[in-house]
Amino acid sequence: MGYRYRLTPTPEQERVLLEHCSHARYMWNLAWNLYQFGTLETYGRASRRKDRNGNEYTHQKRRPVRPLPRFAEQCRMLTEARAEYEWLAAGSVIVQQAALRDFSQAMQNFYAGTHGRPQRRKRDLNEGFRVTGDRGGWGGRWDVRRLSRRVGEVYVPKLGWVRFRWSRAVPDDAKSYRVTLDRSGRWHVGFTGSPKVIEGPGTGEVVGIDRGVVVSAALSTGELLHAPRPSARERKKQRHLEHKMARAKRGSNRRVRVRLAAARLRARDKDRRKDWAEKLSTDIARRFDVIRVEDLKVANMTRSARGTAEEPGRNVRRKTAVNRGIMQSGWGLLVRRLEEKAPARVEKIKPAYTSQRCSACGHVDGKSRESQARFVCTACGFTLNADVNAAINIAAGHAVTARGGSRLEPVNREPKAA
Repeated sequence: MGYRYRLTPTPEQERVLLEHCSHARYMWNLAWNLYQFGTLETYGRASRRKDRNGNEYTHQKRRPVRPLPRFAEQCRMLTEARAEYEWLAAGSVIVQQAALRDFSQAMQNFYAGTHGRPQRRKRDLNEGFRVTGDRGGWGGRWDVRRLSRRVGEVYVPKLGWVRFRWSRAVPDDAKSYRVTLDRSGRWHVGFTGSPKVIEGPGTGEVVGIDRGVVVSAALSTGELLHAPRPSARERKKQRHLEHKMARAKRGSNRRVRVRLAAARLRARDKDRRKDWAEKLSTDIARRFDVIRVEDLKVANMTRSARGTAEEPGRNVRRKTAVNRGIMQSGWGLLVRRLEEKAPARVEKIKPAYTSQRCSACGHVDGKSRESQARFVCTACGFTLNADVNAAINIAAGHAVTARGGSRLEPVNREPKAA
């Protein structure tokens, strides 16, 4: 977890920060090329294949020539490169070594199966760098100091002190920080630190959370919560900017201005959604001891249904609207922040048939859910909001089978022959 602050550099400081970003991106891509191409050789016969768009390409098998270089060997290669290239030597070796360390850690995470394969970094898309090392003192590489109630400064190598908004205290155990530039042109600095755990009330109360598209989060207590969405005026402006950018010439100043305006509009919507998730997760972590949510694979659920040129998908426009609604509801962000603020108190329940099960009698029937918001049990006539009913089932921790009921007492079992 990181503690992020808004950085406010001067135009001259911004120029140096962009140079640090370019050096970090260069070292990352250099290490990526080394892992991708520098230690492999081709063998066997080449074959013709087709990509997802139906375009043919030549596939050639490759195998490692020698073991991949470790971080220490990469640093020695960096020393040789700095002695040869003046523009690289003019930059900060701390920033460049941190980029190599980040790539090595990314490869370790990939081989461990916790993250995906690292990709090349692109300009205007992955802008940022990290600073590590000792903090403060005569030999410190970086430090932080507070100037006033709302203003602080962070020391950046080869640049000096850069101001940021002191919105909260910087953690004392911070070992490094990362400076990033988002696509809307805003600079941020994020300090590493141990996350603060929110203690529960100690009453043993359990809550279930059902996530949806129309209702972003429904609690078993009956609360219906809605994530902030873009207004009609903002959606209209977003479409106007997208059409305007499509007509602009690539590489022109006009396209850059339009792209920046569209990015700022999306960033405002993202900030509102993040603020909603932060406040809601803090409130839930303080009110309940046990928090139960559906075990949903959000990444798989929001996967595109476009298909390929040979096998195009079906109902692509409808699936795209559903994916947009899921992402605008902040499903993954809400659960992730709950797990970080209330570790060991968040339980994931299988979502099978939770929306079809009656929370009063336990009868499972798909016809009981008459609409998106109305649930009427076909067995006992119990009526409740459909999302709240599902949240109550999630809070109870029911693992419903295909035949309905619980694992021990299915309610839809066919009668056995005498």
